[in-house]
Amino acid sequence: MGALLASDLAVEADELVHEVGERFFRTPQLQAVAVVRQRKPVGLLTRGRLLLKLARGFGHELYGRKPVARIADNAPLIVSEQCSVEEAIALALRRDPTSVYDEIVVIDRDGCYLGLLPVRDLIVQQSIAYARRTAEHDAALERSRDLEKLDRLRSQFLAHATHELRSPVNAIAALAELIRDSGTQSTSPTVGSRLTMLVQCTATLRTTVNNLLDLSRLEAGRTELALSDFSAGELLEEVATTARLLVGQKPVLVKVETPGELWLQTDRNRLRQVLVNLASNAAKFTDQGEIVLAVERHVVSWCLTVRDTGCGISNEDLARLFVPFGQLEDALTKAHEGTGLGLVISRSLAKLLGGRIEVTSKVGMGSAFSVYLPIPKDQEVP
Repeated sequence: MGALLASDLAVEADELVHEVGERFFRTPQLQAVAVVRQRKPVGLLTRGRLLLKLARGFGHELYGRKPVARIADNAPLIVSEQCSVEEAIALALRRDPTSVYDEIVVIDRDGCYLGLLPVRDLIVQQSIAYARRTAEHDAALERSRDLEKLDRLRSQFLAHATHELRSPVNAIAALAELIRDSGTQSTSPTVGSRLTMLVQCTATLRTTVNNLLDLSRLEAGRTELALSDFSAGELLEEVATTARLLVGQKPVLVKVETPGELWLQTDRNRLRQVLVNLASNAAKFTDQGEIVLAVERHVVSWCLTVRDTGCGISNEDLARLFVPFGQLEDALTKAHEGTGLGLVISRSLAKLLGGRIEVTSKVGMGSAFSVYLPIPKDQEVP
């Protein structure tokens, strides 16, 4: 507040009125002075108040030889230097209309006079600051609208592009399968290996396109659910079969743990997609040990977990797991290909199903991804 003080001029309470008046007459820009006694403010004398007193009949004769404290406002608005500008203006505007624009007296921690604050200048500066903040706010809103528009355009482009890609990719995949089947009759081992590579690359491309299309649909809010009742054990066994194929020849045991027969009520295909994504990651990053698919029932939720003994994830990298295209590039993972969309899609699907995904991991010890899904009210254990 000190930078806003217009003047630190003060007069002693015992100084005579005509002497103070001479100061005002010699200094046209002087609008007010504080009246102090031993550095403590006891009043405020404005130009208007002085002229009013002296202009009245016999004003000079009545007041000229008297202490200035006699004609000063002995109850001015006094605020501490710690007072905010907004608070000072609010206090000033609550005064009597005849003195609402009188200067504000500012004191330090010890109650000693520091200077005067002009209310009119404060209001002008506050108005300028408000106008600046309003302009910045409007600019930020406009920028936000532009970004939202760009995001919508990006989502639309992604949806159209991936949709156009899916058909030719499916055709390529089918043709590759046919060629490979025909190529098995060939006596050349090179032809067979190349055809196998073609099928694998086509499958990878199809997975990427499907992931992009799923992501665009989720972002656009066009993913619909088909709820049904199904066995959790059967679903996990199905996902485990896929994981065993992905593990291939690596010394990794894939097993399922269930506490008996347990029935879920949600979208089976979407939940399967989530679990396959998690199991695929586990198979990719686990070179030995085991991958466990488990399910258990909590009080108000089912918990489906994919646990592995793979390379694990550092605490710093955990925050980047669910960022689109945000594959972790440390020494343990940089050799593995992928777009990094699987976990993003899985989290979005879990949220769509009304649940969430939590992860715990330790470098060199493996990871555990848990999918929590709400149990319908009529199925909750009392």
